[in-house]
Amino acid sequence: MPYNLNMGAVMTKILKFQAAKKSRWDVKPAEIAAVGLALMCGVGFGAYSLMPASASGEYISKQFSMCSGPVRVTCVVDGDTFWLDGTKIRVADIDAPEIGEPKCASEKALGERTKLRLREMLNAGAFDLAAFENRDEDKYGRKLRVIMRGGQSLGNQLVTEGLARTWTGRREPWC
Repeated sequence: MPYNLNMGAVMTKILKFQAAKKSRWDVKPAEIAAVGLALMCGVGFGAYSLMPASASGEYISKQFSMCSGPVRVTCVVDGDTFWLDGTKIRVADIDAPEIGEPKCASEKALGERTKLRLREMLNAGAFDLAAFENRDEDKYGRKLRVIMRGGQSLGNQLVTEGLARTWTGRREPWC
């Protein structure tokens, strides 16, 4: 018995498949431009822009100490605050345990560990500071920045290590 192919039906199925495949990947030039513009502005990378916060765009490599006394130049205050060349900076993408006014002993202990780890990370090599959510400063006058190294947030690393939480817009209790 000879095999009877309906070539018209086969061709119709092939054309429908190709049309569906083409329409799924049919991208207009305006859509490409919109995505490119969004990426340049930092949209789509979470709450922060990958554009450097500093005008020079140079990487920062300093030696950080622990802050003590009234004069603070380049030192770490706690797990989410440090001074860089006399400017107070808040690590904007995290919430770290308090050490100044902790609510319990375990918060203070975790806060001290976070502070030590932040200093270790800042001293480990060059980093950049990225702007955060179109806000330059918090209500205390601290510069809001995300610390970036190798395209990764050091704040996220603290979160991964269990030393901080991702910033949600308000502090949560640690006790």
